[in-house]
Amino acid sequence: MKRFLAPAIATALAACTAAPPTSLPRPPAETRTATELSAGWQFRFDNALTPDAALALPDTAWEAVQLPHTWNRLGEYRIGRTEATDNRQGLGWYRLNIDGAALPAGKRHVIEFDAVGNIADVWVNGRHAGRHAGAFSRFRLDLTDLLNPSGVNTLVLRADNNAPKPGSSTEHVNPLNGDFFIHGGIYRPARLLHVAPSHFALDDYGGPGVYATPRFAADGSATLSVRARLAGTTSAQSLVTILRNADGTTVAEATTPLAAGQTEAQQTLSVAAPRRWNGRADPYLYRLEAQLVERSGAVDSVTVPVGFREFRIDPDKGFFLNGRHVRLHGVSRHQDYLGKGWALDPEDHERDMELIAEMGANTVRFAHYQHAPLWFELADRYGMTVWAELPFVNAVAFTDAPASPELVANARQQMLELIRQNYNHPSVITWGIGNEVDIDLAFNRLGPKADARALLRELNALTHAEDPTRPTVIADCCEATPGDKAPYLPPLTGEADLMGYNRYFGWYYGKPADLGPHLDALHARYPHVPLSVSEYGAGGATSQHVETPETFKIKTAGRPHPEEFESWIHEQSWPQLRDRPYLWANWIWNMFDFSSKIRQEGDATDINDKGLVTFDRKVKKDVFFYYKAQWSPEPVVHITSRRWTERTEPKTKIKVYSNADRVTLTLNGAPLGEVPCVDRICTLEGVTLAPGRNVATASATFVDGKVEDRVEWTLTAAP
Repeated sequence: MKRFLAPAIATALAACTAAPPTSLPRPPAETRTATELSAGWQFRFDNALTPDAALALPDTAWEAVQLPHTWNRLGEYRIGRTEATDNRQGLGWYRLNIDGAALPAGKRHVIEFDAVGNIADVWVNGRHAGRHAGAFSRFRLDLTDLLNPSGVNTLVLRADNNAPKPGSSTEHVNPLNGDFFIHGGIYRPARLLHVAPSHFALDDYGGPGVYATPRFAADGSATLSVRARLAGTTSAQSLVTILRNADGTTVAEATTPLAAGQTEAQQTLSVAAPRRWNGRADPYLYRLEAQLVERSGAVDSVTVPVGFREFRIDPDKGFFLNGRHVRLHGVSRHQDYLGKGWALDPEDHERDMELIAEMGANTVRFAHYQHAPLWFELADRYGMTVWAELPFVNAVAFTDAPASPELVANARQQMLELIRQNYNHPSVITWGIGNEVDIDLAFNRLGPKADARALLRELNALTHAEDPTRPTVIADCCEATPGDKAPYLPPLTGEADLMGYNRYFGWYYGKPADLGPHLDALHARYPHVPLSVSEYGAGGATSQHVETPETFKIKTAGRPHPEEFESWIHEQSWPQLRDRPYLWANWIWNMFDFSSKIRQEGDATDINDKGLVTFDRKVKKDVFFYYKAQWSPEPVVHITSRRWTERTEPKTKIKVYSNADRVTLTLNGAPLGEVPCVDRICTLEGVTLAPGRNVATASATFVDGKVEDRVEWTLTAAP
C-alpha cells in the first residue's frame, strides 16, 4: 500500500506528540493523506498500570521514545547475561497526544500500526478504541468518533507480550511456542490516515482494499483482474484504475460507475505484451493506481505493485518461472538485530536483503511469521521468490486437547491478514500454513488429541478460498527422521499443496550423507507432492575452531560450536540438495544468527548461532563464502579459518572457497603452487607454519582481473 504523506510532514509530525500540540497544515481535501507517528511517544513498562492511571500519569513518569520501539533486547556473544539483555515479558504502555484542531476537516481518521507485539489495546481519551491479537500483522482502528476535533486527545496503547501458557492473556494467540522470542512494543512504524467518507476499505484485515491478479493468454498478452473493496460510496462516483510501467507511462486504464453503498467492484485491464517480473534476472514492476473519483476529482487513491509472472512447480522437475526452469536456492531470515530486537530501521532491512543478494540467493523464506511491509517490497525489487508464512509454530495446544476455538479463530485471522496485506506482491509464490506443528506430538510432549492436522486443513481451505493463484506449503520436522518418536505421529505430507522438510542430518541426528537417501525415500513415498528442504544447517561460533571437523564430536545444545564444523556440514549437505532435481527449492537455516531464549550454545547466550552472518551483521562466516562461490557469478576467493588467528600446532591446511578453476597459494611470501578447486573448494594439506606471525595468500585470475585474499595466523607454543 502506498504511503500518502501530508505536505510539510515535519510540522504534521509535531502535532502528534506528548508535548503541547501545534497546528497541522491542512492537506488537500480531495486526497488521502497520512501523518507518520514516529516521534512524541512516551513509554512505561508496568504490569500494574491501568488505562485510567496511564491517562493521568504526569509526563515525568514516562520515558520519551520514538517508533519503531521495543523494550526487549535478547542475545549476547558471551557466556551469561549482562544488563544488555532485557527479556521482560508483560505489559508495555505507550502514550501520545494528538491535536484534534490540526486534523483535516471532513475526514475519517484511522490509525494504522504495521505491528505491535503481541496483543495491542488502544484507548482514546479514556475510551477503548479496539484490540488486535497477533504480533506480526498490520491493523487499523477508526478513531474519528473518539476524537475531540477542537482540543488535545490522548491515545494510550498497551502492548502485551506475556509468555503464552494456560490462563495467560496470550494463551490463544499464535504462536504458542517457537525457537524465537516475541518482542513487545510498537516495533514497526505507525501512522494516522486521513481519508474521505468514501474510500477504499480500511477494515479489510489490514489490506490495501485493492487486489490485482495477472493472467496470461497463449499469445503472451495478459489481463489484470482488479477487485476493489469500498466504503461510503455514492452514485456520483466511479472507480478508475490506471496501470503504469516502471517509467510512469500509462499502459492501461478503466472506469466503472458505482452505486450508492456499493462495497465491491471489479474491473479487467488488458495489456498487449507485458514485461514480466522474472525473478533475479529481471524483477520488473508495474504500479496500479486505483482512484475513487467524482466530479470534483479523486476523493481517495491507493497504489499497489503489479508483477506480471506465472509459475508452476513440478514434483519431478522443480520450479518454473515464466516457463523457464529455475533452481531455487536461498535462506530463511528472522527479523531481529543485535541490540535492537525487532525495532528495525529501513536501513537494517535494506542491509539484510543486500547481503542475501550478494551471496547469490534467489529465494527467501520469511520465517516464521509475517515480516515487515518493507521486506515484501524489497523482495519484489530484488527478484527474490518468497515463502510467506503464518506464525502457527510447534504447538497447537498446551495439553493433549485439540486446538481451542479461540486459537483457531486467531490463526484464521492472522492467515487472512497475511494474504490480504501481501496479495499483490509478485515475489510471493506460496503461503506457509504451519511450521513443525508436529514436534510436540513427535517427542511425546503431547498426546494424540493434539493432532494439528484439523487446523492445517482448515487453514489450507481458507487460503485456497482467499487466493486460488498460489499453492500452500507446510514445513515438517519429523517424518521418517532418526530417533524415538511417538507411534501415533501422523504424517503432514499431503496436507498442503507443497511440502518443506526441516532436516538436520549430521547436526541433531544421523550423518550428513544420510540427507540425500532420506529425501529420495520421501520422494518415492510421495511422488505427486512437490518437495523442498525448508531448513538445513548447523551452528557456528566465530571464536571456536577445530582442525578436523569431520571427526569432531559436536554438542548441538551446548558448547563449543566450531566455525569449521558449520562449514563442513554445509559442504556435505549442499551437493546432495543440488543434485536432486525434484526438489523445487532449498532454504538454509539461517541467514543471520538470531535471538532465542532457550539457547546457551557456542560462544553466545540467548542466540541461535546457525546463521551464515553474525547477529550484528558484522561478520560473514566462512560458510557465507562457500555459498557465494556456489551461487554468485561475482569472483570469490576466500581463505577459511581466518579468525583462528592464534595457533599452537605447526601443521595445518589452507582451504579456500573460490569459483575459479584453481587458486595460487603463498605462505610468508614463499610460493606453495597452484591448487585445483573441486566443487568450489581448494585445499592444500600439510602446510607447516613458522613460529610467530604467518601470512597466507590465495589468488585467482578472472575475466576482469586478479582477486586475492590474505590472512594472518600466529604460531605459539601450546599452553
